[in-house]
Amino acid sequence: MKNTLISLLLIVAAAPAAWAQDRIYRCGNEYTNNAAQAKERGCKLVEGGNVTVVQGARPAAAAAQQPAPAGGASPASPPSAPRVSSNDQKARDSDARAILESELRKAESRHAELVKEYNNGAPERNALDLRNPQRYMERTAELKASVARSESDIAGIKREIARLPAASN
Repeated sequence: MKNTLISLLLIVAAAPAAWAQDRIYRCGNEYTNNAAQAKERGCKLVEGGNVTVVQGARPAAAAAQQPAPAGGASPASPPSAPRVSSNDQKARDSDARAILESELRKAESRHAELVKEYNNGAPERNALDLRNPQRYMERTAELKASVARSESDIAGIKREIARLPAASN
């Protein structure tokens, strides 16, 4: 009885392997289960599990035929994009500049407050800092990081302003 049960379990365990895919061969980035084709092309046998291949979409032929713009950058907008009148674009640019300049003023005022609080690496100690020197060191490190982050923010906003067309008066 035990031998029959063990034999049955072995057969059941081996059955999925028999139902699995045929041998899979890898030929560079392609896979095949055709042994003759794999032998011709010098493909390698893939061992250790099943392979799932998902076909990707091919790029449109029109995109491949378009000449690349100068500098290798992609075009700003596709040819089918709606056009905006010159006056509307100037208004948008002026609004963007006003928003960025406002953000720059806010960032500079926050930066000035942080620099004042940081006090060249020696911020003023409060009651909690006097009782816990480690907290003072952590607060000083956080302030230093905040100052660096605000400097980076200001530099980023200035770069964005520089990318905008010159303001027309």
